[in-house]
Amino acid sequence: MKPRYFLGVAGNIGVGKTHLTRWLGEKLRWEVFYEPVVENPYLDDFYGDMSRWSFHLQVYFLSKRFEMHRKMMQGMLSCVQDRTIYEDAEIFARTLRDTDSMDERDYENYMSLFESMTSYLHAPNTIIYLRASVDTLLKRIARRGRDYEKDIDRKYLELLNKAYDDWAARSAPNLRFLVVDTDGLEKIEEHPKLQKLVKELEAGVAPDRIAGG
Repeated sequence: MKPRYFLGVAGNIGVGKTHLTRWLGEKLRWEVFYEPVVENPYLDDFYGDMSRWSFHLQVYFLSKRFEMHRKMMQGMLSCVQDRTIYEDAEIFARTLRDTDSMDERDYENYMSLFESMTSYLHAPNTIIYLRASVDTLLKRIARRGRDYEKDIDRKYLELLNKAYDDWAARSAPNLRFLVVDTDGLEKIEEHPKLQKLVKELEAGVAPDRIAGG
């Protein structure tokens, strides 16, 4: 019986997570789980008034991603996920709290819920962390043309980038990261680290020996 693998694809808004997730699913013939963006009923309101809607938005994402994570754990196939449940707390809720867009009471309530939920989950074998400069992110966001993203503040993206770097530094080795810098890449999947990762997975390399760095 082949081992089951679970890859998470992490990174800032517009970095290319969905594209890479799709490519990995097709290349490896794995089950793919995408981020529930279009269906989220709070996104438009959130971008209009972050302080008013931040808690609602984060709880919605948390519940949907927990549901998705449980489904992945119950499945029989290897899978790849577009954005992990850990980013909800470590990146977005934390940044919203630090910028006073989520008050401390809501943040503590949210984190208590997050910790209870994730205690029942298995972490990914590897989290592919896609990095990019804010200039690159803004270009990619403009290119895909989502209405609710057109007014995203540059400073907000800068804060998220810092939060991602901090999370990766704090969480290793408890979570296993493969850091991929994507500036200057038209096709993220052509990065040497990702090509190497796919070859290892196709060869059946054990999860604890998948390339990191």
